[in-house]
Amino acid sequence: MLGSLLLIFFVAVLVVQAYINAEFTADHKETEVGDQAGVPLSIRGGGPIINTTGGQESTSRLPDRTIALTFDDGPDPEWTPKVLEVLRENDAHGTFFVVGSQVARHPALAKDVVADGNELGLHTFTHPNMQLLAPWRRQLELSQNQAAIAEATGVHTNLARFPYSSKNAAIDETNWKIVKEAGRQGYLIVVNDTDSEDWQRPGVDTIIRNAMPAGESSAVILFHDAGGDRAQTVEALRRFIPLMKARGYRFTTVTEGLNLGIEQQAAEAEAGGPESAEAIPTLPLNPAAAARDEWRGAALIWTVRLADGMVVLIAGLFLVVGLLTIARTLLMLILAGRHTRQRRRPDWSWGPPVTDPVSVIVPAYNEKEGIEAAVRSLAGGDYPEIEVVVVDDGSTDGTADLVEQMMLPNVRVVRVPNGGKPNALNTGVAMARHDLIVTVDGDTIFEEDSIRRLVQPFADPTVGAVAGNVKVGNRESMVATWQHIEYVIGFNLDRRLYETLNCMPTVPGAIGAFRREALAQVGGVSDETLAEDTDVTMALCRQGWRVVYEEHAKAWTEAPTTLEQLYRQRYRWSYGTMQAMWKHRRAIFDSGPSGRFGRVGLPFLALFGVALPMLAPVVDIMLVYGLVFWELQETVIAWLGMLALQLFTAFVAFRFDRESITPLWRLPLQQFAYRQLMYLVLIQSATTAMTGGRLRWHKLNRAGLALRSEVAAPPPRSTAVAPAVDTWPPALPDVQVPRQQPPAGRAVAPPVAASAPSRDSSWDEDRSGHR
Repeated sequence: MLGSLLLIFFVAVLVVQAYINAEFTADHKETEVGDQAGVPLSIRGGGPIINTTGGQESTSRLPDRTIALTFDDGPDPEWTPKVLEVLRENDAHGTFFVVGSQVARHPALAKDVVADGNELGLHTFTHPNMQLLAPWRRQLELSQNQAAIAEATGVHTNLARFPYSSKNAAIDETNWKIVKEAGRQGYLIVVNDTDSEDWQRPGVDTIIRNAMPAGESSAVILFHDAGGDRAQTVEALRRFIPLMKARGYRFTTVTEGLNLGIEQQAAEAEAGGPESAEAIPTLPLNPAAAARDEWRGAALIWTVRLADGMVVLIAGLFLVVGLLTIARTLLMLILAGRHTRQRRRPDWSWGPPVTDPVSVIVPAYNEKEGIEAAVRSLAGGDYPEIEVVVVDDGSTDGTADLVEQMMLPNVRVVRVPNGGKPNALNTGVAMARHDLIVTVDGDTIFEEDSIRRLVQPFADPTVGAVAGNVKVGNRESMVATWQHIEYVIGFNLDRRLYETLNCMPTVPGAIGAFRREALAQVGGVSDETLAEDTDVTMALCRQGWRVVYEEHAKAWTEAPTTLEQLYRQRYRWSYGTMQAMWKHRRAIFDSGPSGRFGRVGLPFLALFGVALPMLAPVVDIMLVYGLVFWELQETVIAWLGMLALQLFTAFVAFRFDRESITPLWRLPLQQFAYRQLMYLVLIQSATTAMTGGRLRWHKLNRAGLALRSEVAAPPPRSTAVAPAVDTWPPALPDVQVPRQQPPAGRAVAPPVAASAPSRDSSWDEDRSGHR
């Protein structure tokens, strides 16, 4: 719901922004003159002020030696004040035909124009070619322009000038229809006698020459106070006005000049005799606007401000996303590259070979599709001594029976009532006989040397946990291939980066190793968040243990094959990660290792793991906006640049992992479905977290992975499996589990009986990937 509302809101804002920002060429754009047979000769050869109100068809000129300076396309925050300054210096007034969207953006400028004794005219709201619009849209352009002027200045105008219009002689039947249409709405249409052609910036002298009226005739002269560099216009006005005044010309607004003409006609008629005098009313200059127009204008101006502000915000976020993406890429390439070179040096070693016995904990709930292959891969590893403890968490599909029937000599089955994955893991740790603990999901297959490689970092006594390298085993579908690309990038760049910064946030549930001592110090695996692996890893980092990445310890997991399953899985991961970050937020104020993780790891994860993905939609928004409303070429180039950066990053990650780069051809397609799904997941997760909602998921559907050929299955055993255990911790005299009270803020798993009746959302058996 929130995602849909946000999408509708952004689309609406961008449509408004595109409407008010409709790009236009200057008024000099030449259009072909059509058939003029239906245009009266009196109009084509008449004056520049055309009156079709009340059904009449007439034109008017200004009195001789009268000039009306008109300015189109404003107001402009740079050039309109300079034009006003020149008019004030020369005690002259002008008529400003303003664009409504510009008035909405700069209402104070429009008010200054009126305050100086000038007048305003309509130049439409978005500066379209009126010939190309439907009648309702033409009316809307004028009414919105009028409303914006009403709110900004409190006045009403009866004058209008259409974009791309010129002189009477250019009016054809199409334009004549539009002129009469505007007349029915009460507007006088103003064209021009002379065009300064200042839009060409031909030089001050040329502008003055173009603006000069013939002989001593009057003139409505066209200038521009917006639409580009108007320095030449300002300088030309500074010279032109005194020059024409010296020749006996007066400068008026269009309405003032029209009223002078009316008064002159009235005087001439009166001189001819009282019986021939017909009273013609003069027009008011800047009459007060109707209250209804002011209300409409207020809504219009706030809408424009909102649209402009939102686009500025989106553009700013786009810049932030670009900078964060580049910064993250550079950090990953530099630090992950250094990590890779260090680990692949011929003399690199964790220390003396680790051969201590290992207990492998497999929490399982309804894993019948893949549990046999998973257990065989674990029990058949090449490590000297491996104990596999399968903790069946109340499965209803016979998972435990399948493992028991395998009769493997180093595999035990522990049955507990359904209590959730954290409880199953803690039960397995309690049942384990050894101090090196490996945790594995029930759908995951290990390679023969995975366990041996995974525990070698424990040769360093400061290492408390090891993250292995999770690989996607089912890469046949497009969705799974996209996850494969994500996993490779996540494990081979992100985890190397996090280890270098000593702030690894997650040891994946699919393949991770822990010291029993380290787990005991943080109180075991907590059930306080949905991301139990992230929670316990953060607690270990805060306790001062090193958490490292072992690229050669590989585990093959089954990834979701449909977008629906993927959404469910990632929703839970994202929500759980946010829970863990919030739980450990006080580490920011701690000292020692906890403070270092709080001031380095948490901000890094919040910035690049949460904020950057949540801001990713602005890239798509700007792409759509650019393709539809902006320059197509520039938009495509920018998008291809972002894609090239991602391809380069992915290529480096695949090389680090010695993977075939063939799947990367699907990366461009990933931009149009997978990315959108991921940021919708984050938005929903954040919303759930902020609203305090409870997350509930069903178990993902599994098909199972085939056992890899290089993993040898151990011979069957003849001894029975371990007896069922229905309380935790179990009373086993030969198992001593060190326990101590952890410091405040650490993950805590209280020793409760595993008897919770509801699954809720405590299980997601594929929390192995990159987040």
